[in-house]
Amino acid sequence: MASWPGLLAIEDSMTQYWPFSGLVRQNTLRERLIVSMDLRDRADALKLVDRLARVVGMFKVGRALFIGGGPDFIREIRRRGAEVFLDLKFHDSPQKVLRAAVEATRLGVKMFDIHPYGSNGGSTDMMTRTRAEVARICRTEGLRRPSILAVATLADTKSQNSFSRLPGSSDRVTEIARFAADASLDGVVTWPHEVTRVRNTCGRRFIIVTSGVQLREPGNTTSNTLTAADAIRAGADYVVIGSPIWRAAEPLHAVREITDDIERGLRNSPRRTFEILNPRPV
Repeated sequence: MASWPGLLAIEDSMTQYWPFSGLVRQNTLRERLIVSMDLRDRADALKLVDRLARVVGMFKVGRALFIGGGPDFIREIRRRGAEVFLDLKFHDSPQKVLRAAVEATRLGVKMFDIHPYGSNGGSTDMMTRTRAEVARICRTEGLRRPSILAVATLADTKSQNSFSRLPGSSDRVTEIARFAADASLDGVVTWPHEVTRVRNTCGRRFIIVTSGVQLREPGNTTSNTLTAADAIRAGADYVVIGSPIWRAAEPLHAVREITDDIERGLRNSPRRTFEILNPRPV
């Protein structure tokens, strides 16, 4: 097997001699960008999908858009050839979460999230059962299995939880991530400043989706805000960005700026080249 320096040499050769290598790399970059449409109405959201479907990885649909458009809205996005992150944070009894997860799977979404706390408190059993039932439905009905994420962004706002503290766990976010991994969920949604700790806790194959990153300001080297490059460099797999794209005069230009920033994060990432040039399996 070739050494890692050997693989780097192959990559350099591909860039120099294979004319499609840039397309492969650009595809990897776009897959890591999720566009949030939470503050758009249904008609505007579909216009945005038509404009950006070929240059971004997914579109995030939250509760307001889903209530307004229902399952048919998700089907309409899928008919346009776009992928969907269904951000409804399913939160109820284990049986009701399980049923909602199955219906989300049947809609063909690429990923969806669940609240790690059931209506009766924190439960790894709820997460484990949900993951198992989704896998079973996919096998029996011939469906693509979506990634299931636990929501860790709400951890700081929840005053009580019934998860016992993990030995050595520095905060509730990494604790939730550990429980999600133990329950065989695919990953978590978390804040950019938590990415490094989650990655160190759960390993390289655990999916990390992060929101709350800021656009890079030209010439500003002192800002304390975290950009897409910072999040990717820290170990995030996907970044969710909304208003900077759909409020831009040229949304395509805004997407290009963000993917350029993602590329900067990948190039400065401590992860190996083979990993960062290939999206994590979903």
